Amino acid sequence: MSPSRSPGLDLVKWLAMLSMVIDHLRFIWPAAEWLFVIGRLAFPLFCLGIAANVARSVQGQLFTRANGRYLGWMLAFSVLSEWPYHALDVGTGTFSIMPTLTLGLLLAWGVHHHRWSLLSVLLVSLLVSDVLMYGWPGVVLPSAFLLALRGGAGTWLVPGFIAVAANLTNRWLQLNPAEPITLMALCAALLSAPLGLWVLHRQYRLPVWRVGRWGYWFYPLHLVVIRLLAR
Repeated sequence: MSPSRSPGLDLVKWLAMLSMVIDHLRFIWPAAEWLFVIGRLAFPLFCLGIAANVARSVQGQLFTRANGRYLGWMLAFSVLSEWPYHALDVGTGTFSIMPTLTLGLLLAWGVHHHRWSLLSVLLVSLLVSDVLMYGWPGVVLPSAFLLALRGGAGTWLVPGFIAVAANLTNRWLQLNPAEPITLMALCAALLSAPLGLWVLHRQYRLPVWRVGRWGYWFYPLHLVVIRLLAR
């Protein structure tokens, strides 16, 4: 493992992927509604992963080869993930999660590097919020985690409540606010922030298997596999 590698960050990514897969198993077992609650951890943890990567970069050095590759991968899989996503979730009115995360990365870069271009990213996010999974709050969430990484105790509240707001872009949750599963889902979204930050900052004696670029492929491929199993 590279000395600059963060085992906590890799573990955050593993937990994000695991909770995402658990959530999507609902397409195979529709009666298992409780899987939706566990799935509320996935998106905030992916956003925390983005924030942690942005935080490790040197402020003022935005236009680097590494950042170019990072954005290139995000854009490529924003395109590659659309067909698997719509094949699995037929009738959805949003893009896959990748465009939201890509805009979230751009906004977090703007915050980290003090670029006024962040205002244009935020404006675009507001204009297309209806077709983004988790809407504009989802785009803001990586930046909220970025600010929490700079802050002290209690700063997890900001990304926690933004994660709740992002989940409330879900129409079913909006229409059923008093349902037990809604309340549990929103609690899971709120608690995803302290959980993720705790996992990220812990010290680990045992090595954590690195999540490399294969992680980009995991998202569309797992959607294809679940679609095939759901037939």
